[in-house]
Amino acid sequence: MAHQLQIEPQGDHEYLVRIPGGSDDTTARVRATSDVLRRVSDSAADEARVVEQTVRWLLERQPVADLPQLIDLDDVAAAYDSYLKDLAHRLSERP
Repeated sequence: MAHQLQIEPQGDHEYLVRIPGGSDDTTARVRATSDVLRRVSDSAADEARVVEQTVRWLLERQPVADLPQLIDLDDVAAAYDSYLKDLAHRLSERP
């Protein structure tokens, strides 16, 4: 199921992501870490897209209710071996 994500920059490489879900939304704070950004994208302008694609990638692997309230890209990279490769592939595709 494709979710309509709402991504709001919070400053200092942090984003609030809202995932609408009927009567109530799920929210998660996402920290876009420089190491992951550097490894998957050559443009700082892609930061919000990295956050969006990370949340979409996670939602393909777990239910919305299981998303942590704080998602750190370094933690995702450490927990999932295929994350960086998959993310780089997603980012190479046109939006």
